[in-house]
Amino acid sequence: MASILVVEDEIAISENIVALLAARGHQMSSCGDGYEALELARKRPPQLVLLDVILPRLSGLEVCKLLRADPRTAKVKILMVTGLDLGGDVEKALASGADDYLVKPFDPDRLVKKVQKALLAP
Repeated sequence: MASILVVEDEIAISENIVALLAARGHQMSSCGDGYEALELARKRPPQLVLLDVILPRLSGLEVCKLLRADPRTAKVKILMVTGLDLGGDVEKALASGADDYLVKPFDPDRLVKKVQKALLAP
């Protein structure tokens, strides 16, 4: 199946997402901050990044912009998975280069559907 990088600083959430998607056959990796996410994605570009907005050291929005600007990661699909749900948050994420947006807490089935949709998109 697909290689997916989960970038989430809350360990319990990260572990839940990894377990959920690994059970569906995906190759999972994870990290808890923006700089580490860039390092991992540049070293071995995943097919999909599940990216929180609020992260230590470098925000998810900045990570998204930097992934889009790098030829090695420019085509990686990016799904923002965050607790931010205020007016303009979705627009900021999409403007930074995200392909889709999911608000936490989320229904696991909804996450799986969004992952499938992102992986099938051209």
